[in-house]
Amino acid sequence: MSPSTKGSKKFWNFSPSFFGVNIIIAAAITFSFCPSCLLSKEGLIRSIDNFASSFLVSCVLSYGGFLFEYYFDRKMPWIKYPVQRLILETSGYLLYVFIASIILSFLFGTFVYDSIDLKNIPWDELISDTIIPLKISIVISVILISRSFLLEWRKSAIEAEQLKTQQYAQQYQTLKDQLNPHFLFNSLNVLSNLVYENPDTAVKFIRQLSKIYRYVLEVQQEKLVELSGELEFAENFLSLQKIRFEEGLLYRINLGEQLDFFLPPLSLQMLLENAIKHNIASQANPLIIDILMEENKLVVKNNLQLKSSLSEESTGIGLSNIRKRYELMSSKPIEIEESLTSFVVRLPLLTAKEL
Repeated sequence: MSPSTKGSKKFWNFSPSFFGVNIIIAAAITFSFCPSCLLSKEGLIRSIDNFASSFLVSCVLSYGGFLFEYYFDRKMPWIKYPVQRLILETSGYLLYVFIASIILSFLFGTFVYDSIDLKNIPWDELISDTIIPLKISIVISVILISRSFLLEWRKSAIEAEQLKTQQYAQQYQTLKDQLNPHFLFNSLNVLSNLVYENPDTAVKFIRQLSKIYRYVLEVQQEKLVELSGELEFAENFLSLQKIRFEEGLLYRINLGEQLDFFLPPLSLQMLLENAIKHNIASQANPLIIDILMEENKLVVKNNLQLKSSLSEESTGIGLSNIRKRYELMSSKPIEIEESLTSFVVRLPLLTAKEL
């Protein structure tokens, strides 16, 4: 079935609800004009004629409203042209009602009530007969336009939210996919140096690396992880690095008992990795890393003693990766503070209520 055929089928489909609503409207109009007609047989007979004419008028007016709604839904969506559509659809529908009312009044007067002489058509009466249909059409127009606008707004909001969610999920997955090769790349660089310098230490490094990489594999599908797990990983990661640097690397982790928080996985690893990669870590000039808590923020601080040149190739991910992941997960930004002697990064910690 072609799209045009499907559209035509919908276009000409008279549902039971359509007739049901118009029966109610016709009954209300009939009763409002003659409440006492329901009390006598003669009144009921007259009411049948009035009901039939009211039902026909109501069907023509309401169906015309559906025609306008159907046309403008396809040609002029509310989301793109709200003002233009409101003006054109309302004015067009009222014009349709005015013309249709005159035609219906003429047909009723000519063929049903035999009250119109074709040689002397009472145009003033026909025009005055459009007042009540126009009032009814305003109510119908308000209902149809409100319904159409709300349905389209709801559909657009759902589609926008789905698109936003898909985009965020894709962006977040891309950022996390960057993380694993980044970590492995730097670890293999460290290992390649140890293999030649100290084979025994290299063996310890491999064992520790396997333990750490197990955590990486476990959290790679997670958007957020518990702070306690991330701290345990940081402890293992720093122990791994201490195999290489020995007394050239000193670290302190002091967070107390408040660990009921969440953060993006491997955020600590990337900060620690950056600190080690960019700073001198030797017995003469040890690199000191502090991990602590300040007002629901995880603080990673290291003394600043930058290398004159980097022997390890940089992939340019680091802080940019963490910042983008926080932008996708929270409105709280990360804070970066650099002085002549220290480099500090503050990561907002998220609570269960914020997830």
